[in-house]
Amino acid sequence: MKQIIDQFIADVQQRNQHEPEFMQAVREVAETVIPYIVKHEIYHGKNILMRMAEPERVVSFRVPWIDDTGEIRVNRGYRIEMNSAIGPYKGGLRFHESVNLSVLKFLAFEQVFKNALTTLPMGGGKGGADFNPKGKSDGEVMRFCQSFMTELFRHIGPNRDIPAGDIGVGGREIGYMFGQYKRLKNEFTGVLTGKGISWGGSMIRPEATGYGAVYFANNMLATRSNQLEGKQVVISGSGNVAQYAAEKCIQLGAKVLTLSDSSGYVYDPEGLDVGKMAFVMDLKNNKRDRISAYADTYPNVSFHAGKRPWEVPCDVAFPCATQNELDQKDAKQLAYNGCFCIIEGANMPSTPKAIKVFHKHQMLFAPGKASNAGGVAVSGLEIAQNSLRYSWTREEVDERLQAIMTDIHDSCVTHGKEGDHVNYEKGANIAAFVKVADAMLAQGVV
Repeated sequence: MKQIIDQFIADVQQRNQHEPEFMQAVREVAETVIPYIVKHEIYHGKNILMRMAEPERVVSFRVPWIDDTGEIRVNRGYRIEMNSAIGPYKGGLRFHESVNLSVLKFLAFEQVFKNALTTLPMGGGKGGADFNPKGKSDGEVMRFCQSFMTELFRHIGPNRDIPAGDIGVGGREIGYMFGQYKRLKNEFTGVLTGKGISWGGSMIRPEATGYGAVYFANNMLATRSNQLEGKQVVISGSGNVAQYAAEKCIQLGAKVLTLSDSSGYVYDPEGLDVGKMAFVMDLKNNKRDRISAYADTYPNVSFHAGKRPWEVPCDVAFPCATQNELDQKDAKQLAYNGCFCIIEGANMPSTPKAIKVFHKHQMLFAPGKASNAGGVAVSGLEIAQNSLRYSWTREEVDERLQAIMTDIHDSCVTHGKEGDHVNYEKGANIAAFVKVADAMLAQGVV
């Protein structure tokens, strides 16, 4: 079996040189899915996983724009349309200087599996640009977004490809891009999700990824007759996902000890509360300041420059910042300090060696394709509401989100049960693969 997996990885590697993030994502899926394929004749010999690892379409384009000084700037934009077997392409747009083909292909590949797990009819895609909106004026961000959409609009549509936000793309950026799309197409359609409530958005869409990760965590803990209430929680990041994961943890009675950004992390031994979360949201969403300001404002809070929060003793950890932020050393530290549950709020935040540590210690480990699917799930609900020209209440959307996260959890358990332990990574990969592969088989070699 190892030889079969290694040969598959070598074949994919040959066609995707110098793309480490993408190859990491493919290997993680291959190691659990290929043994399943070999045991099931319906999939064996059809080269389905190789077809899944090859994007249906890759779009790359120039994005020229003018900054506030009048200088012409040039960035590169992308859209990876990975797989449309079960629905139109769906996945976020990321604006960050680290964006390249490898990063976006890994995210698009993960998105195919994540979207399949939601039970909603959505294929997988991802896009973005090597543009960082931090430090840019509203005018600069608007001009960039308008230029970006002037090319992207040719490749997207409500029945073809429906982008959303991601790192660096929040409500402001979605608004500017939607306005330009509407201007170019002369139509008001649900082509982007994450829109404002007054113009086609869904209730709790901003909260959905963080909330969904916490709902998934509670489902995991319930398998061990446990719950989040009373648990010590460590969270990385301080953006959208981290904020709402923290908020929901607090609502459910957990004690949130940390938040972080690229400059370091803050440790609050008393735990965050509703008032402190309001401060953090204003700090990060409006003032766009560093998380260290939290330590400057509240007593007994310490700031640890250049460090990640995994050294803080906890019961439950939520990596919610970015890919590969939690390595083998961090994983060993978490296990040593008594952490028994890790829920990925970001996309692929744990390195392969870290995941091996989680499995070795039989820790509850939720891979991002399952646990952070809440955001795209509510995006799917936003698409449905746009099609109906109707808006559901906050309670209705939240109820649907909780049901979807429970369904995802149950699928992971069905395919990942190993004696008394559940391998959620294996379960998520196989459950998603089966859904996409069945659709691909039914549609022929296309």
